[in-house]
Amino acid sequence: MKKIVLLAVFFSCSSIIHSQILKKISEKVVKKANDKIDKKIDNAGKDNKDETPNTQNESKPAVNNSEPVSLKTYSKYDFVPGERIIWFEDFATDAIGDLPDKWNTNGAGETVTTEGKQGRWFMLTQKGVYMPDGVDSLPENFTLEYDMLIDQPVHSWGITTNLAELKSRNKPEDWQTSAYNYFSLNILPGGEGLGSCSYVRKKTGETEAATSTQITYFKDIAKPVHIAFWRQKERLRVYINEDKVWDVPKAIVPEAKLNSLIFFIQLKEDKWNFLLSNLRLAVGAPDTRKKILEQNKWVTHGILFDVNSDKIKPESYGTLKEMANVLKEFPDLKVKIVGHTDADGNDASNLDLSKRRAASVKASLAKEFGIDESRMETDGKGESEPIDKNDTSAGKANNRRVEFIKI
Repeated sequence: MKKIVLLAVFFSCSSIIHSQILKKISEKVVKKANDKIDKKIDNAGKDNKDETPNTQNESKPAVNNSEPVSLKTYSKYDFVPGERIIWFEDFATDAIGDLPDKWNTNGAGETVTTEGKQGRWFMLTQKGVYMPDGVDSLPENFTLEYDMLIDQPVHSWGITTNLAELKSRNKPEDWQTSAYNYFSLNILPGGEGLGSCSYVRKKTGETEAATSTQITYFKDIAKPVHIAFWRQKERLRVYINEDKVWDVPKAIVPEAKLNSLIFFIQLKEDKWNFLLSNLRLAVGAPDTRKKILEQNKWVTHGILFDVNSDKIKPESYGTLKEMANVLKEFPDLKVKIVGHTDADGNDASNLDLSKRRAASVKASLAKEFGIDESRMETDGKGESEPIDKNDTSAGKANNRRVEFIKI
């Protein structure tokens, strides 16, 4: 593999990634030694799925003892996911201890569960590049989200997330030298939780690096960090938890054909690992006003809930605010809020959960945004009205949704 080009700000020394033949990740890996297992990685095989709108999960969700983040914390959060999910990855179909089947890498990793955390995670255990098969187009309007964990306090190297236009997707390890265009978010968690993030933008014939900004999101390693990208043609916004850390008006040239999502670790010690989960790519710019006023219905996948619960996750704030703004602008508008699930789990449980979650959305709009409850009705349809197939992760994710219907 070619020598890695230095990333401005993010990396302070260069290294050469060991040459390897890029392998399809499908083989099973040997279980880690006992000292690895002791690092708060619980490979007992709990099968909790990622929680998205109105998902039916296992009857005993994992317990998270860390303090919950309130919806108020996200009061400045304006992120609204795209309208249709085209790729979703929660590693639910990958066996614990296996390398995820639909990823390419010249490093190594395995599917794990972690103590006190929901769902399954992809643990990146070696330096190298990691690229999913399912992302081969990042159009001019898309949103990308994922959760990240670090299993031990980190004192040095970090990870980059790259949205790239590769000449050849068969050689993602050469992304820095072979890409026509790319945008790289560089996250350096730092010792004792005090880290930094920056970006490097490459357009054909031009490169720009941003000044680093200080971050503390990884200070508590027990809490997953939520990262989101929102592209609108040339403009790209980057969010970490409740903060918009970058808003770059000319981040991507209009003619760029972004075709790859690549995670890259240049240097890493054996004592800690990055973990990824709940990755979702959605396309289409949301147009709440037009949908609810002219088409009488707005469908959103941006209202998320805790596992087997009607408690709304704080990163749903931007979507709730979007609907609240329309209701405030048109005081005579009334809506019915309808919850939907995928086909997993018990029919009756899905129906009950969808009704409770719709009621929770109504309560949140009233409490957090001052919308009169008399303007909102609620209902739940469970799994009875799918809008996509239930045999793929992306299809199930599309079926898990909240609808606002004009009445």
